[in-house]
Amino acid sequence: MNKIVKILNRFIQLICIVAALISTQHVWAKTTLVNIQQEPQTHKSEDGGEVSTQLIPANKTALFENGAKYVFEVKNTTNNEQVGKVSYLVTTETGIKLKADSINVKIAKKSTGKYDFFIPETKPGFYKVNFMINVSDYDDTTRKAFGIKPEFLASTHTKPADFEAYWQAAKDELAKVKPQFKVTAAPKYNTSNRYVYAIQMQSIGNITIRGWMTVPKVVDKNKKFAVLLGLPGYQTNLEPMVGLDDDMAIITLNVRGQGNSRDVINTRRDEFIFYHIDDKNKYVMRGVIMDCLRCIDFICSRPELKHDKILASGGSMGGFLAIATSSLDKRVAMCSTQNPILCDIRGLTGKVDWPLIDINKYIAIQPGLTIDKVFNTLDYFDTKNFASNLTCPILMGIGLLDPIAPPGNEYVAFNIIPSKRKRIMPFKDLAHEVNADYKAYEGRWMRDQFALF
Repeated sequence: MNKIVKILNRFIQLICIVAALISTQHVWAKTTLVNIQQEPQTHKSEDGGEVSTQLIPANKTALFENGAKYVFEVKNTTNNEQVGKVSYLVTTETGIKLKADSINVKIAKKSTGKYDFFIPETKPGFYKVNFMINVSDYDDTTRKAFGIKPEFLASTHTKPADFEAYWQAAKDELAKVKPQFKVTAAPKYNTSNRYVYAIQMQSIGNITIRGWMTVPKVVDKNKKFAVLLGLPGYQTNLEPMVGLDDDMAIITLNVRGQGNSRDVINTRRDEFIFYHIDDKNKYVMRGVIMDCLRCIDFICSRPELKHDKILASGGSMGGFLAIATSSLDKRVAMCSTQNPILCDIRGLTGKVDWPLIDINKYIAIQPGLTIDKVFNTLDYFDTKNFASNLTCPILMGIGLLDPIAPPGNEYVAFNIIPSKRKRIMPFKDLAHEVNADYKAYEGRWMRDQFALF
């Protein structure tokens, strides 16, 4: 019984750790979609009753084989008959209108109406759908998305012919930089069961990067720990992460230009994404990815850590970094990525505002720089191009309402992954985030893979 309780405690703590990592994702989506995700929608009348709606897909994931099926439920608890219509409008991810339909309705007082809608779409892809109600006492729109055969999605944009050579050259350059690993006890952050250390190392360009390592307090001084490497979201500051589990060390890395690694590169928030983007050999993300690989070097230099049990995890930019790191460095044993950005970069045009809105502002003030030249750089940083070389087990979580990492682009990256052990978890009502189901599954998945019982 004590062993079962111990395992449950470890599992709960791991969920909390993953939740903390996921919370570092891009925060813009939470304000963008706050009104879209409230379900059921309601409106109270003067008599105390209300009209409410609920949209129910025939498939709980909102992914379909041929055509999307929904039930649009309208509950009327007012003393008034509700007369009007319910309708839908379907568009592509870029906003092109595809289909629309409506029906006239009469919903008696104190009653419920249920309306079946079939959207005959067969082409693989993701689609936006607005379900609208316009009746006597209530007008509202429920915005959702659905997918048709997403497993068949593929990019029309090819990987640069010298992609592998480009990244091998970056790794060769990193290898010439003496890492100068430094570990400093940070006792003020210690907990009852964890030691906390500040870590520091030199990365490509001789830039100093920093982060944190927390290690369980155990009686066995020779015990080695599996490693959870937490990678940062866009312009976030990762702090030490702790938990009750006694078999895992947790490292949080602040790459150049972020958190406590902002001394050399210290841009404004919106400028980081295009820092030196006009030169693929100087673009900030080249150094950022090498920072992650240098951290793998650090892990493999530590005698108390298990060098064959490293999980790279992150959300948003951290999800992008988790895929890039796991692809370029086969010492990473597992990859967990939530809402990774920069998937099928050329295919983002017309679907989302960020990051192209900030990049285009930069292009506008740079003589001779064009979006085509920028894309020629970004091709080397496209998540799907890293994904094509990813062979370790991988778990991906995505939101179908994501305004930063659209689901079609996420599937393009996922589908090209050659790993025989991969799983994607789509969430139909979420934006740039994942939920507790993902966190729980990741905890079980990691502990099973690493045999941590």
